[in-house]
Amino acid sequence: MTSSTNNALYLNLKRKVAVLNYNYKYPADVFTLLNSTELLNVIQLFLQQRHHSNSSNSFEDLTAADYIETIKNVILDQPQAFERFDRNEILQSIEDLYSFYRSFLRISVLNLHHSNVMANNFMNIDNQFNDLVLYLYRLVEEKLQAATNKTYRQVSAGSSACILTQSHNWPLPQGYEALKSIRFLDTIMLRPPMMITTPSNKREGTFSAVSENPIAKFHGQQDEWYCFPAKIGESLAYIYFHRDYFASGISLANLFEVAPAQEVEGHKPDLILLFGLDQTEGNVCHYYHDTANNIWVGEVPYNDKTTYFGYMKKMCLTLHNLHSIYQGRLPIHGSMVHINFANGQQKNVVFFGDSGAGKSESIEALQEIADDQIINIETIFDDMGSFAVTNDGQVYAQGTEIGAFVRLDDLSSAVAFNNMDRGIYLNPDQKNARVIIPADSYNRVITHHPIDMWVYANNYSQQIGIHRFETQEEAKKTFIAGKRKALGTTDEVGMSTTFFANPFGPVQEQERTQPLIDQVFERLFAKDIYVGEIYTHLGNDKSKSSLQQSAQELLEILMNS
Repeated sequence: MTSSTNNALYLNLKRKVAVLNYNYKYPADVFTLLNSTELLNVIQLFLQQRHHSNSSNSFEDLTAADYIETIKNVILDQPQAFERFDRNEILQSIEDLYSFYRSFLRISVLNLHHSNVMANNFMNIDNQFNDLVLYLYRLVEEKLQAATNKTYRQVSAGSSACILTQSHNWPLPQGYEALKSIRFLDTIMLRPPMMITTPSNKREGTFSAVSENPIAKFHGQQDEWYCFPAKIGESLAYIYFHRDYFASGISLANLFEVAPAQEVEGHKPDLILLFGLDQTEGNVCHYYHDTANNIWVGEVPYNDKTTYFGYMKKMCLTLHNLHSIYQGRLPIHGSMVHINFANGQQKNVVFFGDSGAGKSESIEALQEIADDQIINIETIFDDMGSFAVTNDGQVYAQGTEIGAFVRLDDLSSAVAFNNMDRGIYLNPDQKNARVIIPADSYNRVITHHPIDMWVYANNYSQQIGIHRFETQEEAKKTFIAGKRKALGTTDEVGMSTTFFANPFGPVQEQERTQPLIDQVFERLFAKDIYVGEIYTHLGNDKSKSSLQQSAQELLEILMNS
């Protein structure tokens, strides 16, 4: 048995996901919890795993029912609790059981039912459950120790996060009726810092079009699927995911703005993502343009590979970018920051390049070497944005995400520790470990920002510093080639090229993207905007000293221009 399911509790041992549905049952006191089928199921799964690991603790040879009965006897100070087992033996097993339960990503669920009372109290309800689990653990622990603790740790004992769900009516096109029963996430409470482990830690390949709408493959049930309504830039996205993908689904809250109820009720989305379908063409990720209903539909198969959050994020951004291209906006794979200098200057700088090119690292290096010359650096977008040209010929930038999905390996200690308490950490003990941290407000992200500098992050050349392109033809050649040295964040190795450094939309729609590229470069050079490249050396020099020298030159140019 690798999973346990009833209406109130779903456990998937392989995916380390637990869903606690308070709508079916909510334990209000210790003995209700001890007598619950849900606790019995947890202990059954725990004991089964312990048997597979050849545990030498004889207390764990009991059935789950006898295990719970012993716990009750311990709480009630009944002497028969210790007739067969030593206190230390029971205590060690209780500690292991507590760690086993807390190793799951535990999502508690409450349905709003259009109730203001529920909306105002759902966090208190979840807090009380966490307090109850912590109280029961400490009660049993201290009874077995025959002494109180001297150090208490207020961890998230019951749940990792709590979601308030809501049903919405929106104009479902013909053929989309299977989505009608799936509830939307309305409000989310996270208990950061959250540490999440998934079977996969790397994304592979790009996403291609299919000729048939994936919606025909969707047969999800209400308690098995959820919908995260996201505002990705100015696109409205309904992201449907299977509960076994709660690691990715809940992490979206640190990356994209949750669309409020009034923007979901009665509104057709621009994008729909079906994440965790039983089957897809070739068992890989695809998208479909439903031109009749003007909806971009994505599909992601259910398998271990797609548990990496990069699949969730990049599929969302691919759909958004395709929608943007068709609306005449140029998707930008890069990071944009607004810099306030001590000399009074303010600059908007966009760093451009594919995964691992050194966009985020360049910003970190600039921040580290600037000392008191920079008052602050505000992130406008961390990974994906767009450029558009106004009627009067001005180019502006706009973001997509309110958060950042960052490699821990390349994050400066100052930034990491400043944001640690708000982060969602993914596979922190592995290569390509990541953290998702909130970065800016949605309104700030989608504001139309002017551009003062646009630089390509070059991680493969041996030069140091920053280079300005003299002509737009020279610049376009570098930007469109999308050359970089892969760093192991995807399945690519060695040198690679990607059209416009963006495999998430432009690659799939090169013919439609090219005129947008031409228009943007023509206007930037006409306005004498700095367009160049910064040599990051990430493909060659891991010491970061070369990148810091390049950042120093960048700083001088920004402050003196």
